[in-house]
Amino acid sequence: MARKHPGKTVAAVPDTGSRHRTGRRREGGTVKPVPAPPGEAPSSHGVPASAPHDARSRCAWSYAGMSDAYVRYHDEEWGVPVHDDRRQFEFLVLEGAQAGLSWATILNKRDGYREAFADFDIERVARFDRRRVEKLLGFPGIVRNRLKIEAAIGNAQATLRVQEEFGSLDRYLWAFVGGRPIVNSWREMKQVPATSSESDALSKDLRKRGFRFVGSTIMYAHMQATGMVNDHVIGCFRHVACAKLG
Repeated sequence: MARKHPGKTVAAVPDTGSRHRTGRRREGGTVKPVPAPPGEAPSSHGVPASAPHDARSRCAWSYAGMSDAYVRYHDEEWGVPVHDDRRQFEFLVLEGAQAGLSWATILNKRDGYREAFADFDIERVARFDRRRVEKLLGFPGIVRNRLKIEAAIGNAQATLRVQEEFGSLDRYLWAFVGGRPIVNSWREMKQVPATSSESDALSKDLRKRGFRFVGSTIMYAHMQATGMVNDHVIGCFRHVACAKLG
């Protein structure tokens, strides 16, 4: 059964919320929202009128990428509880890669990441050597940043140690939310925080274990993506649907 957190008042953050699926962000920094397309005013909900949508109400950030794929990510993945080590590792890699970039950029390169990182096979990625790093730096299907590539490999190695100690990466991660999703009750995206006490604790412990690109902001986004936290606003059709999955 999912745990509910009241829709308490928090310090204001940009309207895009902590999902960071809009604009650029820095690890541990703030989110810069993406405006409506040039010459077009946003709707009363902050959603550009030309955004792909149907009649169902959604979190406003889901339209920021201005593509069907972006909306599908919101509708089919974001907030769905994940209990698979490979998928958890995938989001660790992708969330780390997003630092300083937009989520739309990473979504557009997702297939490239699957190709470059052995479909996120943790044991295979952990064995990547310097020659593989140099090869990946020449691969246009991913963000060609040496620090991020090396971090992904190092995080795979750290994940193997976590699996040995806790039995699975999934079990380790979910322990930080008591094994059940935190279901929040936000009415507006501006209420959604960028971090939480849980993401602070998780980030701190991951760093101690040798993980990189795992700041509290990045880990809160990871928790949202993998359903450890349900931050769909209560007016979004996915709020109740994801809560039932917990």
